[in-house]
Formats: sequence, structure tokens, C-alpha cells
Amino acid sequence: MSKIIIVMPAYHAEKTLEKTFRDIPKGSYSEIILVDDASGGQTVEIAKHLGLTVITHSKNRGYGGNQKTCYEEALKRGADVVVMIHPDYQYDSRLVPYIAGFLQTGVCDVVLGNRIRTREETLQGGMPVYKYFANRFLTFVMNVILGQNMGDGHSGLRAYTRKVLETIPFENNSNDYAFDAQFLAQCVYFGFRIGDIPVPVRYMKEASSINLKRSIIYGCRVLLTLVQYMLQKFKLCQFRIFESKNNQLTTHDSRLTTI
Repeated sequence: MSKIIIVMPAYHAEKTLEKTFRDIPKGSYSEIILVDDASGGQTVEIAKHLGLTVITHSKNRGYGGNQKTCYEEALKRGADVVVMIHPDYQYDSRLVPYIAGFLQTGVCDVVLGNRIRTREETLQGGMPVYKYFANRFLTFVMNVILGQNMGDGHSGLRAYTRKVLETIPFENNSNDYAFDAQFLAQCVYFGFRIGDIPVPVRYMKEASSINLKRSIIYGCRVLLTLVQYMLQKFKLCQFRIFESKNNQLTTHDSRLTTI
């Protein structure tokens, strides 16, 4: 039977952590790992009270840096399937068994939560208008460049098989929000199958969200990642984020300079 481990990259999640945890169906997972990114407050205490496995960073490493610790720990603990849920209650954690099921049955290697079924539903759920249109534009560009059909390329609800995490060199990724876009480009580059399922939209004051300035920076980094993917794919350059775990690229010319 597959060992399902849920990972929660946490930063100031004391107001929403317990609600997120209580919604996860009992028996749908083997362990929950929460990694607190030096946020302070009561997040760690609440997580321990709930019986979660807690790992703390002494210094803030950023969203991507937090995920790196999440996945490294999940692999160490023998996970077959890893489901990432933000503990800010923005995503519906009741869907864990359904998300994991797509991986357990071999239908997909990667599953994303798709927050965008209709424009009306998404905006009524609280997603800011500028974020909605930015999401639509960036997801469209990602689909064109990567040859995918993702509904929401920027979701924080994701699940991966062990093979994905053992193959993708996520250690080389950004420690910031660009980590997610890089990971998806890597999944395509290494030939993994990506699918998605619908999830309700929840934007609230307590949920984590980046501001307009950081959203613009994030968008630019997503586009940069796509440029790197194309350069790598057409053997014009090499980038460390597309190296295999043993530092050997699978299909590309080793004479190119690695960046």
C-alpha cells in the first residue's frame, strides 16, 4: 500500500492551520510534515498539539526553500506519494484522497489543484481581478511553451509521486516563489504526466498571498523560466535546474555551458 505523506510549507499559519488539518480525511495519509520557515508566533506550537511532525528553520529560507525541506524530509521518511497543501486554508484539504488516487493508480505523475473553472466562480471566491488575469495569461503562455493543458499553473495544491521527486533536481531551484514554475518546467522536461482536478477558490484575509509588486516579479521569473526551458530544449544552453540528480543531462549536448 502506498505511503502518502502530506507536507505543509508554513509561514505564520497559526490562524488557519487547525482548520486545514481538520478537513483532511482521516486515514487518507500516513504522516503530515509541517515545515515552519522561522515565522515565529504560535504555528509550531499548534502543529505539535495537532500531532504533526514539525521541522523548523532557524532562518527564513523563502517559499521555495521551505518546499525543498518538505520534499527532502518526505523522501527520507519513505513517501510513495507526496501531497503539498498550504496550511492557510486557501485550498480544500478534503480532496487529499482524490488527488493521491490519480497518482496511486498511475494515471498521472503530477496533480495540480485547479482553482479556475469559471471566471465568475473564481472572482466570487475572492481572487483579486489582477491576479485572475495574470494567472490566465501566464498559464496560457506556460501551456503553449510546455505543450500542456493545465487549468491553473500557479496552484499551491500539488501532489507528486516519489519518482518525480527523486528525478527532479529541485535542490537547484529558486528559494522564492519561482520554485513552482521551475518545478513544472522540469516535470515536462523529464517527461512526467501532469493532470489537474478542480478545487474551490478561497481568498481571505488570513490566507497567505503576495502583493502586486511581488506578483509582477513572480510573473517575470515565470517567463524567464520558460525562456530557459526553450533554450535547454533546443540545445542552445544548459541550466542547472534541468540537470538530472547525478548531474548528467539526459538528452542534451554536454559541451554546452551549464548555468
